[in-house]
Amino acid sequence: MDARLEAIRDTVLARNPGETEFHQAVVEVFESLGPVHDRHPEFLEAAILERLCEPERQIIFRVPWTDDSGRVRINRGFRVEFNSALGPYKGGLRFHPSVYLGIVKFLGFEQIFKNALTGMPIGGGKGGSDFDPRGRSDAEVMRFCQSFMTELYRHIGEYTDVPAGDIGVGGREIGYLFGQYKRITNRYESGVLTGKGISWGGSLVRPEATGFGTVIFTEQMRRTRGTSFDGQRVVVSGSGNVAINAIAKAQSLGATVVACSDSSGYVVDEAGIDVGLLREVKEVQRARLKDYAERRAGVAYVDGGSVWDVDASVALPCATQNELDGGAAARLVRGGLMAVGEGANMPSTRDAVAVFQDAGVLFGPGKAANAGGVATSDAHHDVRQPRLGMLEGPRVPAGVLLHFQGHDRCAATAEEYGEPGNYVLGANIGGFIKVADAMLAQGLI
Repeated sequence: MDARLEAIRDTVLARNPGETEFHQAVVEVFESLGPVHDRHPEFLEAAILERLCEPERQIIFRVPWTDDSGRVRINRGFRVEFNSALGPYKGGLRFHPSVYLGIVKFLGFEQIFKNALTGMPIGGGKGGSDFDPRGRSDAEVMRFCQSFMTELYRHIGEYTDVPAGDIGVGGREIGYLFGQYKRITNRYESGVLTGKGISWGGSLVRPEATGFGTVIFTEQMRRTRGTSFDGQRVVVSGSGNVAINAIAKAQSLGATVVACSDSSGYVVDEAGIDVGLLREVKEVQRARLKDYAERRAGVAYVDGGSVWDVDASVALPCATQNELDGGAAARLVRGGLMAVGEGANMPSTRDAVAVFQDAGVLFGPGKAANAGGVATSDAHHDVRQPRLGMLEGPRVPAGVLLHFQGHDRCAATAEEYGEPGNYVLGANIGGFIKVADAMLAQGLI
């Protein structure tokens, strides 16, 4: 790391003790920024990095709710409004037992750069709760979401902060959250939450966008070496919305996705994952992958273990942070891996990224590769928001939404700074400069 940035890094880590994931995200960005400060010493003089690493606002609140047996439960809610230099805070809500302030801050920090890279006028934020919707009834999820929004509503708005979904927050949860927001405010603000149903303010392609965008970014990387997804053997981690749509898009481009996973294990389907069956099992029945294996001939189910034990030429980690470590990366490389596109946020550890880059594997970091969902968010195509909108929401064509030129921006920036093909450097520098310029122009924000 550039010596000028080491003192700033040490101060940031000391001010945020125990927040491992946030530390990891900060260090990864800092390692790319030395060349930027050679060209732009004004960023150091204005303390842009120090300001960028300190959220503009951190909100923590209690979420009481009642389960179906009448027992009162207490969870913790978070919203970190990280940076608004480019526009309203934008980022998802995650409902998962692992959620704590460090994870929310890591996600929000990454979101700053991701949103900048899309070219959309939106800032970065993130939120969530340690509530686990898995195994809960619809009524329990509704009561939790209503309690969560009863506090959150006062901090958000279509020109202030626009949450979306993330792990554990899909269309059902967004619906309950939006309904409570509307009930409390007595306003139908379609742009306050994204990921809504098409019939009540959402956008076409929104559910598919993150998974599709990950595959499109990876396809663009492969084309720089004269290859494509056609005929490739692909492994995808996860089996949620992002993973399922990444599988669908990869197979539409001629690949065979042979494996995917959930928190209990993974399946190997050499004929190619049956997307229709997978959607039925995971999105309709909310069941486990073991049920997929029981309903399809020739499928092997592995209880526990790692989906990265399956050989592939393309890996698409679409589950959660730090799921793919250095050992798994080395094993994939030995098995013939040629490209990685991150559909999740920071799913590869720093050791894994180093293994991929040392081996010459094409690597698309999540802040660039999975930004398709941001580019299609319904709030940003609402006709009442011309400063945010490209076109009206439900009529935005998929080609405009998904080809947001993220790959070209990253590739051009990496080349400009002397490391062609280094998409990590390209994403970090490209996003940082855009935000830094805005912060400098706006004074002490």
